[in-house]
Amino acid sequence: MLELTLSFLVFGLLAAVMIVINYLLGPRKPNPAREKPFECGSPPLQAGIGPVNIPFFLVALLFLLLDVEIAFFYPLALAFRDRGFGGLAALGTFILVLALGFVYAWKKGIFRWS
Repeated sequence: MLELTLSFLVFGLLAAVMIVINYLLGPRKPNPAREKPFECGSPPLQAGIGPVNIPFFLVALLFLLLDVEIAFFYPLALAFRDRGFGGLAALGTFILVLALGFVYAWKKGIFRWS
C-alpha cells in the first residue's frame, strides 16, 4: 500500500512540475491563428476531407480477417497436442470460417485493383 501511495505522490508531483515548467518557459505571444479552433487536421468551416474509396475499407477488413487468423493460430498450435480431436475440430471449423470469408471477398472483387 505504501508503494502505491508513493507512486501516486511521485507521479502527481512530476505532473505538477511539468505543468509549472510549461507555464514558466512556454511562449506567451498571442496569435490569431492559435486562437482559432482546430479539429481533426482541417480548419473549421471548410468543405472537409473528401470521400475515401470503398476498396480501401474492403482491404482493411480483409487485413483484419487475416490478422485475427494469425492471432488465433499461434495459441492453438501451441496447445494442439493437448486438445486432441476437439482441438482438431476447432481448428477445422476456424479454417472453414476463414476460407468462407476469403471466398466471399474474392467473389466481391476485393482483389481486383483496377
